[in-house]
Amino acid sequence: MSTIEVTSPFDGKIVGTVKFSTYKEVESAIDLAHNTYLDTKNHLPKYKRIEILENAMKIMSSQVEELTILCASEGGKPYIDSKVEIQRAINGIKIAIEHLGAYEGKEIAMGHTVSSVNRMAYTFKEPIGVVAAISAFNHPFNLAVHQVIPALAVGCPVIIKPATQTPMSAVRLVEILEEAGLPKGWAQAVVCDRKAGELLATSTKTNFLTFIGSAAVGWYLNSKVSPGTRVALEHGGVAPVIVERDADIEDMIPSLAKGGFYHAGQVCVSVQRVYVHESICDEVATKLTEAAKKLIVGNQLDPKTEVGPLINNDEVNRVEQWVNEAIEKGAKVLTGGKRISESCYEATVLLNPSDEAIVSQKEVFGPVVCIYSYKTLDEAINRANSLDVSFQAAVFTKNIDTALKTVKRLNATAVMVNDHTAFRVDWMPFGGARVSGLGMGGIVHAMEEMSNEKMMVIKSPVL
Repeated sequence: MSTIEVTSPFDGKIVGTVKFSTYKEVESAIDLAHNTYLDTKNHLPKYKRIEILENAMKIMSSQVEELTILCASEGGKPYIDSKVEIQRAINGIKIAIEHLGAYEGKEIAMGHTVSSVNRMAYTFKEPIGVVAAISAFNHPFNLAVHQVIPALAVGCPVIIKPATQTPMSAVRLVEILEEAGLPKGWAQAVVCDRKAGELLATSTKTNFLTFIGSAAVGWYLNSKVSPGTRVALEHGGVAPVIVERDADIEDMIPSLAKGGFYHAGQVCVSVQRVYVHESICDEVATKLTEAAKKLIVGNQLDPKTEVGPLINNDEVNRVEQWVNEAIEKGAKVLTGGKRISESCYEATVLLNPSDEAIVSQKEVFGPVVCIYSYKTLDEAINRANSLDVSFQAAVFTKNIDTALKTVKRLNATAVMVNDHTAFRVDWMPFGGARVSGLGMGGIVHAMEEMSNEKMMVIKSPVL
């Protein structure tokens, strides 16, 4: 059996090993999931699915500390934030269970035309089929829950391919589900190369593809899926924040710091471009700089750490190059701007980078926040909308008219008013548009997307 070693992003030490599946083994996993779906006599009834999910919650609740260390060790997210991730994952299962009570069809009106008399019609939900889930590294346990649990809740067999840098969390989730009573074939984790991963996404036996990761890979797979496969893509953004002159600065600064430097900025909706009215730009820049300087950067397993390592050393090199390029094009470094080690980069605040700099054009996915001054709200909105991404955005203001105007005009799938762009709860719709993605995620929305609606029409002379 082939295995791969999983290493800590902080110091490269081995934190575990997982099985590495061959192309043939992935093919066999797809066949098992497909045959499980076709075996309708042995489909899991709703009450049984609920029982299994409740058991999984109990197991996870009894292992919060172990799962936190597992998640933090492989992903690099600080211990304090990894614990929150595990708690969110447990709650995510609860959300799925609760939504099954509202997971229902409806009556379709009949009898209002001559052709529809003596008829009654109802819709109901059925599982779409085999779900292929390709996941990302930055929230290895909670993302797995968001992709696997909705599928199981609605009755779909699911195969998850986690990121090869952070595979242990997804593998452990599947183990927990089996410990909770889930029969073989309903949930599988395969750690494999890109070719086998592409097979998982594009197989004619795959009915739904949920992909979280880079836009280049996601849109490529979307172009290759088999006809009829439904697709949900979640990519990144270059999250804009607009700060008007009447913003509550004292309340805002901790929010911006958290949204920008949480998980070292390795979040698809991380605060990146902060447009601040020129009348308060110096004050905001100074106070955000002070907050960034206080952040503790280091080993993710140290409970005091607030900003951990980047996922690998190549990412540190890339962020370093992008920041240096921004400096060459005129950006002023207010704090940070340098690597701390091979794996960690300083929490960095840049003032007025060129709109042509890479940090202004692309998702940094690192601990870098850029501040830009503006004269008018229209200017800020136009600059925020200048890119081809569309995910979460934010505006800080005490004026309801300003807030509503900004919410309406920003190219975003969600706009936070007086909160940072990375805010999320697991029952809300979450996803990007344009280059940033396709469809909406979130536990509830994923359950609906992983279902087909079937209609039954009854004809009877007594109706």
